[in-house]
Amino acid sequence: MFPVKMADDLPSEFDVIVIGTGLPESIIAAACSRSGQRVLHVDSRSYYGGNWASFSFSGLLSWIMEYQENSDIVNESPAWQEQILLNEEAIALSKLDKTIQHVEVFCYASQDMHEGVEEAGALQKNHSPMTSANSTEAANSACLPTEDESLSTVSGEVLTEQTPGSALEVNDVEVTRVKESGRDKTCMLSTSKEGTSENVPIEEDIAKQPKKNRITYSQIVKEGRKFNIDLVSKLLYSRGLLIDLLIKSNVSHYAEFKNITRILAFREGRVEQVPCSRADVFNSKQLTMVEKRMLMKFLTFCMEYEKHPDEYKAYEEITFSEYLKTQKLTPNLQHFVLHSIAMTSKTTSSTIDGLKATRKFLHCLGRYGNTPFLFPLYGQGELPQCFCRMCAVFGGIYCLRHSVQCLVVDKESRKCKAIIDQFGQRIISKHFLVEDSYFSENTCSHVQYRQISRAVLITDRSVLQADSDQQISILTVPAEEPGTSAVRVIELCSSTMTCMKGTYLVHLTCTSSKTAREDLEPVVQKLFIPYTEMEMENEVEKPRLLWALYFNMRDSSDINRNSYNDLPSNVYVCSGPDCGLGNDNAVKQAETLFQQICPNEDFCPPPPNPEDIVLDGDSLQPGTSESSVVPEANSETPKESANLWKPEEHSE
Repeated sequence: MFPVKMADDLPSEFDVIVIGTGLPESIIAAACSRSGQRVLHVDSRSYYGGNWASFSFSGLLSWIMEYQENSDIVNESPAWQEQILLNEEAIALSKLDKTIQHVEVFCYASQDMHEGVEEAGALQKNHSPMTSANSTEAANSACLPTEDESLSTVSGEVLTEQTPGSALEVNDVEVTRVKESGRDKTCMLSTSKEGTSENVPIEEDIAKQPKKNRITYSQIVKEGRKFNIDLVSKLLYSRGLLIDLLIKSNVSHYAEFKNITRILAFREGRVEQVPCSRADVFNSKQLTMVEKRMLMKFLTFCMEYEKHPDEYKAYEEITFSEYLKTQKLTPNLQHFVLHSIAMTSKTTSSTIDGLKATRKFLHCLGRYGNTPFLFPLYGQGELPQCFCRMCAVFGGIYCLRHSVQCLVVDKESRKCKAIIDQFGQRIISKHFLVEDSYFSENTCSHVQYRQISRAVLITDRSVLQADSDQQISILTVPAEEPGTSAVRVIELCSSTMTCMKGTYLVHLTCTSSKTAREDLEPVVQKLFIPYTEMEMENEVEKPRLLWALYFNMRDSSDINRNSYNDLPSNVYVCSGPDCGLGNDNAVKQAETLFQQICPNEDFCPPPPNPEDIVLDGDSLQPGTSESSVVPEANSETPKESANLWKPEEHSE
C-alpha cells in the first residue's frame, strides 16, 4: 500500500518532485528514490500511468466521458498568483489534458441491456448515455444507440488507496485476482462458464448452444473487471532495455508475463503465420524447401551483418525493401522479412535500419519462448505501477488526484524553486520532472507534435483460428496508400487477463495521417465483420466485431527540450508514449534524465540482500548478493507464463 497523503500532511521540502505517473516518470522516481533522494510523485488523475494506463471496461467508459467533459471545464482565476513574490515568477501548468482527440465509440454487440445490469463487484452504479462522436448515420451503421436510447454503464470507482501490482501467480484463467488501475479485485466466475447438470437432456443443451456463444453488451459490462484495456499498445522485447532493467532492479518480482505465441502476416487478403525460429522455418508448410534454405541463409547473415560489409555497403542509400529484392528472396520471403520480422516501413526504412531491426528480432528469439516478445499480465499499465512500488518501498510519497497549479521560478537564478499545489501549499525541491501533457499552451506554443492513431476492439474469435484458443498474436498490415503507415495489430486472449473468456482484445496502432477512425477502419474492415443477429445464425470466415473504440493520442517523444518556452534548467520534461512497438525510448529517456539529476549514481541497482546487510559493525557474511543473481540460460521447455528470473533459452 502506498503512503498516500493529504496536502496538510506533506513535508514542505523534497529533493525531487515528479509530476505525472507515466512509465518514464515512474522509472525516474524509482531510480531517484533508490539512490536516496526524497521523492514526491503526484498526478492530477485518479489512476496511475497517465497515457500508459490500463482500465477495466467500465473504467475505460469513465475515461472516455472525462475527455468529453474536459472541453466544458472553464479555467478560473488562479488564486495561487497571490503567493508569488516580487523576486519570483510562475510557470502555470495546464488543467486540461489535450493529449487525446477524436474519440469515437461503436457498439456492435446485441444491446439487450436490462435494468440492474452492472459490472460484477462494482461498488457504485451510474447510468450514462453512450453515443458515437458521429451523428445518426454512424449510429445506424454501427448499431449504436440513438440519442433517446441509453446504455447502462458503470462509472469508474473512486480509488482512494491504489496500490501497484504485486507478483501474481496464474493458476486458473477463469477465477483470478484482477486489478483495476493497480488495485486488487476479486472477480466473479464468468456467467458463460461451461458446465451443465447431468439431468439436462442433450437435445436441450444442443439447442441452447447458439445462445451460449452469443456475447451481448450486458455480458461485457457484467464481466467488465476481466478486461484490462491498455491506452497504449506495446510489447517487451525479451532482450530489450526494459526487460534488462526489470531484472537488474528486481522490479520483475512485481509482475508476470506471457509469451507472444505467434507472429502473423497479412498478404493477398489472408492472415498467415510467419515461421520465426529455425524449427518453425523447417516445419512450415507455407514455404518450399528452396525458400526455407534462402530464408535461413539470409537470417544467418543478418545476425552478423556487420562482419560482412561487402554484402550491404553498396546498398546503404536505398530502402530495405529495395535491398531485399537484391538478395534473391522470393516475394513471399520479402514480405515476411519486411513486415513481420524487421517490421519496418516499406518506403522510409533504410537498408541499415532494416538489418538492425532484423538482427534485434533474431537476437531476442528463444530467451523466453519461440517469439521475441513478452506481454505483461493485466496489461501494459502494470509496468508504471511496478516502478512506483519500488519508489514507495524506498520512501517515495504518492498523491493521486493532486494537481499542481504552477512552478515557482526565482528570477535571479532562473531556477525552479518550488511548486504550488491545488491546496495552495508551497513545496520546495531541487529538481522537477514534468510530463509533457501538464505544460500549458504558452509553454508548448512552438512544439510540433505527431499523433498516434489507436483502435481497441473486442471480438468473438481470433483472426487466425488454431487448435488452441489461447493465442497471443502480433500482425502487421502493410500500408496501401502513399503517405500512410503500416498498421500494427496485437491480439490478446483471455489468459493474458485483459478480456473475458470467449472474447479477444485487439489493439491497432499506427502513425496518424488522419483521424484514428479514418486511418484504422479500413484495416478493421479487412480483418473483421460487424456483429449482426443474421450472421450469428451462419458461420462466417472473419471474427465478429462486438465493440470498438477509436482515438488519437499525442506522440511527444523526441521533442527537443529547446522547443519549450523558458524552462528552467532544473525542470526536466518526460514524454508520453511513442508509436514504437517496444519501450526502449522510455527507458533511455529515464536513464538520461536520471544521470542529469544524480550524476555518477547507479541507475536502478538491485536492493541489497537482507543477508548481506551489515548491522552494528558485524562483518559481512559470505553469500551471493542479489546483484549477482542474473538469470542464466537453460534449455528448459518454455512455460506459458514467463518469469523474468527464469528465462528459457532455445535454439534459434
